[in-house]
Amino acid sequence: MSERDRKPPFRRGGAKSSGKSRGFGRQRPAWERDSAGDGPVILYGWHTVTLALANPKRRIRKLYLTENAARRLADEQIETRVAPEIVRPSQIDQRLGPDAVHQGLLAEADPLPSPDIDTLAAEGMILVLDQITDPHNVGAILRSAAAFAVKAIVTTARHSPEATGVLAKSASGALELVPLITVQNLARALTRLNERGFQTVGLDSAGQSDIAAIELRQPLALVLGAEGKGLRQLTRETCSVVVRLDMPGEIKSLNVSNAAVLALYVGASRLGLMS
Repeated sequence: MSERDRKPPFRRGGAKSSGKSRGFGRQRPAWERDSAGDGPVILYGWHTVTLALANPKRRIRKLYLTENAARRLADEQIETRVAPEIVRPSQIDQRLGPDAVHQGLLAEADPLPSPDIDTLAAEGMILVLDQITDPHNVGAILRSAAAFAVKAIVTTARHSPEATGVLAKSASGALELVPLITVQNLARALTRLNERGFQTVGLDSAGQSDIAAIELRQPLALVLGAEGKGLRQLTRETCSVVVRLDMPGEIKSLNVSNAAVLALYVGASRLGLMS
């Protein structure tokens, strides 16, 4: 028996440690969580969980830690906020699957509230996602958005991944830093942004001009479509302008998360937000 498989002596806040955690089985499939409608958000990985613990707006329901992760949290003086349950790494593997890089931390939490578009400050940049469904891509976009101090990301309630699991891990804590605004109708949301003075710039390989050739101004909303499909027709029609990202190489299209970070860099540079 390896050392980590022994019953850990570490305790915090009166939490009990046991070889088998009651109710700590494999995560329910996505369709079952959707039908329930009240399932917790699943967060795992060091950055994802520690930033959630540091976010006062995030309510943590349960926290599962390996002995090593609990010791590291204590060493770095990171408050757990709830009494954690100490488990073996294999128990978290069982919950998430063997390919999940959880680093010994898993939290169940309430979703963060979705702000209203009308509460957005009319400054800086926001991103609008038109039915981008891959959680890895949305997570990577969130991470880039946090790096460029994006004020919010607007996405649709349907045909978008849940802000949990793989998306949260790919975002590496950015879920706690960039508000997600969920809307029922993207065209109406874009119309409202136009009314509030946002420059809504759609990005599409068939755009009428290169993004570098148009004048950009604050507040700026960059609108990204799904890979393959691109922007939907009504989305294109509602944007102030639709542009493309011209590149000198033979390949003219980028993964949507890469296109997002390039567009954010162009926008931030042109708007003087890089200083």
